[in-house]
Amino acid sequence: MYGGDGLGRLDGRVVFAPFVLPGERIRARAEREKPGLVRARMLEVLDAAPARVAAPCAAFGACGGCHYQHAHYELQLEIKRRILREELRRLGKIDAPEEIATVSAEPMGYRNRVQLHVEENRLGYREARSHNLVPVRGCPVASPRIEAAISALNRMARDGRWPRFMRSLEVFTDERQVQINVLETLRPVARRFFEWCATEIEGVVEGALDYRGEFRVSSNSFFQVNRFLPDRLVETALDGAEGDTAVDLYAGVGLMSLPLARRFREVYAVESGAGAVRDLWFNADRAGLGNLHGLQQSAEEHLAQLERTPDFVVADPPRAGLGKSVVKRLCDLKPRHLVVVACDPATMARDLSGLIAAGYKIRRMALIDLFPQTYHLETVVDLRL
Repeated sequence: MYGGDGLGRLDGRVVFAPFVLPGERIRARAEREKPGLVRARMLEVLDAAPARVAAPCAAFGACGGCHYQHAHYELQLEIKRRILREELRRLGKIDAPEEIATVSAEPMGYRNRVQLHVEENRLGYREARSHNLVPVRGCPVASPRIEAAISALNRMARDGRWPRFMRSLEVFTDERQVQINVLETLRPVARRFFEWCATEIEGVVEGALDYRGEFRVSSNSFFQVNRFLPDRLVETALDGAEGDTAVDLYAGVGLMSLPLARRFREVYAVESGAGAVRDLWFNADRAGLGNLHGLQQSAEEHLAQLERTPDFVVADPPRAGLGKSVVKRLCDLKPRHLVVVACDPATMARDLSGLIAAGYKIRRMALIDLFPQTYHLETVVDLRL
């Protein structure tokens, strides 16, 4: 099921247990019970599925970051396709296309960004459904540069110079440069900490990171976390996009906007975050794309003021989805070609239900596996009137 747990039934009750594969028989202990529902902890696999594998990470099962390391990667993809179909049918009353294209790459070493929690001289991730810290010395889903940074930070955390009041930090990289961002701290972290990081971690930069020399990404700007798939995500989302005018909603630093501006006469990139918009302006200017107009607005604000319908709209909203007001306005404007990029199948099902009721039809659908080893999935839906 979506969320990473396996679903079974016992004496008429639904049982959820993590780290179980379809068809397996397990021994489990009930941890929380409600009428008709049991949440259990798996104790032992009695009959293992053929696709069960040994998890490559020693922290798997304790750390809440990964959910599927015990499954062969092909089975992970199949589970995600099943979940996508089920969520669309259950929540949106939508039948997915017979064929759902799958775009994937290396299932390990893919993350270009991680968040580390800090307790005294220990760094790590959180347990699932808990604030307990799971110390980590390495992370197999993280890129080599991040693995090296985690090792260095663990070493630094035992040094007297380490700021004991820091509670969490982030490491972001394009495998050439490394950006260190403090996320949570009880008081400001002095500049000398970042200078120290630069002596201990190869490639540390001050301020924004210039991702592959194409996208400036400041510390508070969003960028996709899978280092292997941004280009294929863009290619899938923009396949068949053509016309004079295009709108990129939730544009970030311009991952979709820059390629759009090379296809369309005028492109309007809409982003509410001030830092991301400044990055977008910089990236467009450096690329010489004078037809790309970065606008610091919410999607609702921009759509409300539109007087002419664009030829093409791509929307890559956060996990909360488009929401009723954006869906309604898109249905009123009726762009002939609309692409939704969604990171949550539940909110996507809700949004698609409204669009389909207004006359849109799903032309194609693709599952982009940006988050291997986890239950998270990205979906590209191509809609036409």
